[in-house]
Amino acid sequence: MDYSQHFKTTETPQSEPIPGSTQVPNSAGGFTWAGAVDDWVRLDRFLVLGAEGGTYYIGEKKLTQENAQAVLRCLKADGPRTVARIVDISEAGRAPKNDPAIFALAMAAGLGDPATRALALEALPRVCRIGTHLFHFAQAVEGFRRWGRGLRRAIQRWYSQPVDQLAYQAVKYRQRDGWTHADLLSLAHVVPPSAAHQDLFNWINGSTEIPRTERTTKKGVRLRPYRSWLAETPRPAHPLVAAFQAAQTASEKEVCRLIREVNLPREAIPPERLNSREVWQALLEKMPMTAMIRSLAKMTAVGILDPLGPGAAHVCAELANVERLRRARVHPIAVLAASCVYRQGHGERGKLTWTPTVSILDRLDAAFYAAFSNVTPTGKRLMLALDVSGSMASGTIAGIPGLTPRVASAALALVTAAVEPNHLIVCFAAGQSRSMHHGYNTGIAPCPISPRQRLEDAVKVVSGIPFGGTDCALPMVYATEKGLAVDAYAIYTDNETWAGTIHPAQALRKYRQQSGIAAKSVVVGMTSSGFSIADPNDAGMLDCCGFDIATPSVIASFISDGFEAGQPVASDSEG
Repeated sequence: MDYSQHFKTTETPQSEPIPGSTQVPNSAGGFTWAGAVDDWVRLDRFLVLGAEGGTYYIGEKKLTQENAQAVLRCLKADGPRTVARIVDISEAGRAPKNDPAIFALAMAAGLGDPATRALALEALPRVCRIGTHLFHFAQAVEGFRRWGRGLRRAIQRWYSQPVDQLAYQAVKYRQRDGWTHADLLSLAHVVPPSAAHQDLFNWINGSTEIPRTERTTKKGVRLRPYRSWLAETPRPAHPLVAAFQAAQTASEKEVCRLIREVNLPREAIPPERLNSREVWQALLEKMPMTAMIRSLAKMTAVGILDPLGPGAAHVCAELANVERLRRARVHPIAVLAASCVYRQGHGERGKLTWTPTVSILDRLDAAFYAAFSNVTPTGKRLMLALDVSGSMASGTIAGIPGLTPRVASAALALVTAAVEPNHLIVCFAAGQSRSMHHGYNTGIAPCPISPRQRLEDAVKVVSGIPFGGTDCALPMVYATEKGLAVDAYAIYTDNETWAGTIHPAQALRKYRQQSGIAAKSVVVGMTSSGFSIADPNDAGMLDCCGFDIATPSVIASFISDGFEAGQPVASDSEG
C-alpha cells in the first residue's frame, strides 16, 4: 500500500492542516494561519478596511465583534501604542473612511487604562477633525463609558478651536447620528473661551433644526435645552453664520455673492438654489477637493463642466495637483468610487443624469494612481494574482456600494502593474480548471486587464470573470507547470482559501525548489478577517493590509529585500 498518498508534509489538501503546523480552520473551512495575523495586524486591517457588509462567510455583526476584541487585546497589551496607531492611520489618510478609527478611539477612551483613556481623549481633535466625526464619536463612546469629567473636558477642548474654524464646522455640519452641536455644548458644559465663541454658541442653541426639548441619551444621560449666556442686547453672530442665515431667503445673485465673499459651503445653500448653474460656478471657485470629487455628477448635470469650458479645465487642474490631493487626505478609494459613479452617467437613486466629460474621466484615473505616492519600481518579475472567487464578491470596502473586495483588489493590483514593467496578472477563474474540488471548478488564467485601460473598464472586466472555488496555491502551481520565471507573487485575497490539493506555502516552497529562484510571496488581505495564507515561519512570505495607501510601497520594499527576514509585518510606516 502507498501510504504516502494519504500523508505528505510537502503536499497537503487545504481542507487539512499542514502536518506539524499551527494552522486553524478559516471561515470557509480551509486551513490557514490565525497566529500570522496578530492583533496588531488585525488592528491595521480593521482601521483601513472596516467591517461594513461583513464577508461571504461571516456577517457584519460578528466581523465587527471579532475586530473589536482584537482592538481590546491591543489596548490591554499596549494602550499608548494602540492610540498612536489609530491617530497615525487617521491623520495620514491611509483609510478610505475614518469611521473605524473613530470607533477604535472611542473604545480606547472608554475601555483603556487611565493613561490610555487620557491619551485617547487628548487625541480627539486629531482624529475627529470635523463636526461629523465628533458626532460619530459621541454616538460610539456612549457604548463604552459614562460622560465623566475627562470626556467633557475633551469635548470642551474641541469647541475651543479658533472661532472662524468652529463657525465653519457649525454651519457645514449641523447634525448627525441624532446629535447636534447644541447637544454636545450642553452635555459637556462648555464655557465659551471668548465673546466671539459666546455669540456663536448662542446661535447654535437657537438654530438647531431638532426641537430643543429635553431628551435622554442611550446611556441614560439627560440632556436639557442648552442654557446660553445671552446678553441683554445680543451681538451679531459670526460673519459666516450671518451669511448662512441671509442665504436662506436671498436671491440667486445674492447667494453667489455670499459664497464668493465668505466662502459659504454647499451644505449652507438652500436646496432650491442647488439647481442653479451660477451657484455651482461660485461654489467651484473655492470648493474643497473632497467636495469637488463628490459633486462632479451634479456640476456636470447643471452644465458647468462642459468638455471645453473653464469649469472642466479647473477640475482637471485640481485633480492633477498631487500635493492638494495629499493635503486633502483624498483616499484612492474615494477617487475610484467617484470614477465608477461618474462614468455611468446616472445616480443610483433619484433622476439625476449627465454626460461624463472625457477629460475629467482621464484625470480621475490619473488621480487614482497618483494617490499612491512614491511607489518605486523594483525591476523584478512579478505575478499579480487576483482572487475573484465568490467570497470576494461579497461585502464592501469601507461600506462603499459596489466596491467589493474583488473589484478593489483589481484596482489595487493595477497600481503595482502601472510601475512594474515585468508583470503578469492572473486570476482564479472557473472554466480554466486543473481539477474539480468538492464540486467546484478551480483554475487560473491570465487576466485581460492592464493599467493602460481605463480603470473603470478594467474593473468591469474583472467583475465579469466567472469564478469557482478559492485556491490561492494556483499562482505558484501555474508558474511551476508553465516554467515561468517569477521573483515574487502578490496574491490579493480574503484568505478564505479551501479548494486546493496543496497549501499556498507548500506550493511556494515547491516552486523555489524546482525553479531555483528564491521567490517571495506577498499576501494582500482584502478583508479585516483574522486569517492569512502567509506562513509566519517563512521569511519570504509577507502579510499586508489591502487598500492602505502604503500597501504598494510596502510590497515594493519587501520584494526589493527592504525587509529583514522574520515575522510578517503590517503595512504601516513603522515597518
